[in-house]
Amino acid sequence: MRALPGPRNLITDVPGLMVGNAHDAAVRTGATVLLGDAPFVAGVHVMGGAPGSRETDLLAADKTVSEVDALVLSGGSAFGLDAPSGVADALRAAGRGFAVGDQRVPIVPGAIIFDLLNGGDKDWPENPYKRLGAEALAAVGADFALGSAGAGIGATTANLKGGLGSASMVLESGVTVGALVVVNALGAATVADGPHFWAAPFEIGDEFGGLGPAPAYPYPDLPKTKLSQHANTTIGIVATDAALTKPQCTRLATAAHDGLARALVPAHTPMDGDLIFAAATGARSLKNEVADSLAIGHAAATCMARAIARAVYLAAPAPGDTLPAWSSLSR
Repeated sequence: MRALPGPRNLITDVPGLMVGNAHDAAVRTGATVLLGDAPFVAGVHVMGGAPGSRETDLLAADKTVSEVDALVLSGGSAFGLDAPSGVADALRAAGRGFAVGDQRVPIVPGAIIFDLLNGGDKDWPENPYKRLGAEALAAVGADFALGSAGAGIGATTANLKGGLGSASMVLESGVTVGALVVVNALGAATVADGPHFWAAPFEIGDEFGGLGPAPAYPYPDLPKTKLSQHANTTIGIVATDAALTKPQCTRLATAAHDGLARALVPAHTPMDGDLIFAAATGARSLKNEVADSLAIGHAAATCMARAIARAVYLAAPAPGDTLPAWSSLSR
């Protein structure tokens, strides 16, 4: 049986997970939250040279905390690391978090992109990201917007607007895998100046245009980048309902980076902070640990590549854009 997308083709096809978006149109930035019905096991792997993150050390296999309450993706560079604070405050008020005596401490790792040079009004009197994190949490649900939404509203690539993308896949075993990504890459998701996506070989149906691979692949010494802007980083989450340990989640996040490299050229550069979280809700036991882990890792990479292309494909044009949207390209 061929693996197909879940009913929404979103990371929320993984039962027990919800996503919420919030943005500030004037600042041209936003935040996106992944929340579980219950705490979930998580891991992380960083392959970019310029990451920005919060509470990623505790995701290591030897650290005490075994589960997290939410994951946050945000714009704003280092300022955006305040978005998880808004999420943590709201979760604490709701009685969620790691129990320490009579206190609850929500565990909310996060990662950021650099979107401070995208044309928005960054002369804020107060850092908006704590508010955006709380607003994104308040908006969580099974359905959410893609493209110019949430943490992806101000994202760009080398030649086009970036955005927020998601995709899912249900395996023959019944396990569901999904990806969520903010595409703000130094490189490009499309081949040269055309509309074809590097991720085309992994497309299912016409989820990002159905154009297929580019007729020819030009290989210049260095593909087009936005190095002069230093406005980079692709951050994402892959999730599954399989029962995985923290080390297995870390391996899942590592495998998902293959999908990032298939969909963005170049990827994992010194000026990108490319980072992927992995989340496992644990609803489905692995029947064959080796074979199932391999299949889940491959699906995570495939979903990540598809989600990246969908982020760019669905980005919407808006006044003041510094780069065109994919929809403006001739096909």
